[in-house]
Amino acid sequence: MTLLVVLSVVDIVLLIAGLAFYLYVVGGQLTRVAGHLEECADVVWEIKQNAEPIREGVSNINRVGGVVAGALPLLYGMAEGIVAGATYEPPPPRPPAAPASGTRRSRLHDMVGYTPR
Repeated sequence: MTLLVVLSVVDIVLLIAGLAFYLYVVGGQLTRVAGHLEECADVVWEIKQNAEPIREGVSNINRVGGVVAGALPLLYGMAEGIVAGATYEPPPPRPPAAPASGTRRSRLHDMVGYTPR
């Protein structure tokens, strides 16, 4: 029975040592994550401070964008009118060219004595 007690104690000590090692590793990782989060928080605050002067400009841009969006149908209609008047239309195709000297005469017909009517 003493062997069973000794093995149980050894098993419990190993379990506690494994948990302690696990907590040490997780603690190190959490410390690194906390450092990165602190750096990110500093960057976010800096971005917020840099963006404060832009806020009024953004509202102005949104207002002007609304005016432009309202004018788009009118601008689109005007552009269609401009394009319709400036579209190139090629001339109609020409008929095939006729021979310059009329119909061609074959000398082969003369050689065999054939005369077309």
